[in-house]
Amino acid sequence: MGRDEVALPSSGGGGRRGRDAEPVLVVAMKARELGRKGIVVGDRVALVGDVSGQPDTLARIVRVEERTSMLRRSADDNDEVERPVVANAHQLVIVTALADPPPRPRMIDRLLVAAFDADIESLLCLTKSDLAPADELVAFYAPLGVPYLVVSKGGPLDELRERLTGRISVLVGHSGVGKSTLVNALVPNAGRAVSHVNAVTGRGRHTSTSAVALRLPEGGWIIDTPGVRSFGLGHVAVENVLVAFPDLNEAAVACPKGCTHLGDDCALDRFVAEGHADPARLESLRRLLTSREGSDDD
Repeated sequence: MGRDEVALPSSGGGGRRGRDAEPVLVVAMKARELGRKGIVVGDRVALVGDVSGQPDTLARIVRVEERTSMLRRSADDNDEVERPVVANAHQLVIVTALADPPPRPRMIDRLLVAAFDADIESLLCLTKSDLAPADELVAFYAPLGVPYLVVSKGGPLDELRERLTGRISVLVGHSGVGKSTLVNALVPNAGRAVSHVNAVTGRGRHTSTSAVALRLPEGGWIIDTPGVRSFGLGHVAVENVLVAFPDLNEAAVACPKGCTHLGDDCALDRFVAEGHADPARLESLRRLLTSREGSDDD
């Protein structure tokens, strides 16, 4: 049997003594009868045994409750094997620095596609606004209607707290963008290690090695994940990739049947040429589509 730390215990399986009581950290082992079924951070589970949380106590996970959502990724775009990231999240908070390291719009696009595929909301959190303005990146994503907020080092986090309160939110982003700094500010005594950006490569060093769920003082949970350098979409259907670009999707109805959106006869080229969408958005879409066929998406 595998050993698991239960992040979000279900109300029916122990772990709480009442609706307003502080959650109790329970160490539990997965029951053998669950077989190879994995348990993901964010899962709600039923426990039996000692759920007091006292030292040297142990419970068993006997059931994983039905999931309302599942954020997934693949190792790369040619790998259709789904790798769960977090279960039951309400929103994906895409944490992106405006500088040091610079923003990577194609990674943002990938995460937006993954959120759409998981049927969860997206929130773009732009950090380090004290180092660079947010106007250009905000304008780039304005056609998609993605909600966003901008924070600076040491600045107020009231708006972010408001958007997180009462919800389960998963934070995803490159190393060095300030994810752990946000978590430490939002959750007292979280103690998440903070990464620094390499001056030569412009990339952060991984400091978090596993996803961890933390309860917010105002209510709700945030799930901090390790910094990512890639986010494979091999498990996402091609049509879902296009639908995740609403500023382009409306024009696809004019494409010839079976259009891959990569050829010369694609109606998206004319749509963009007529000024209805940003050419960079079409380039980003096509890089995602071509990467699924074996090309790199740098």
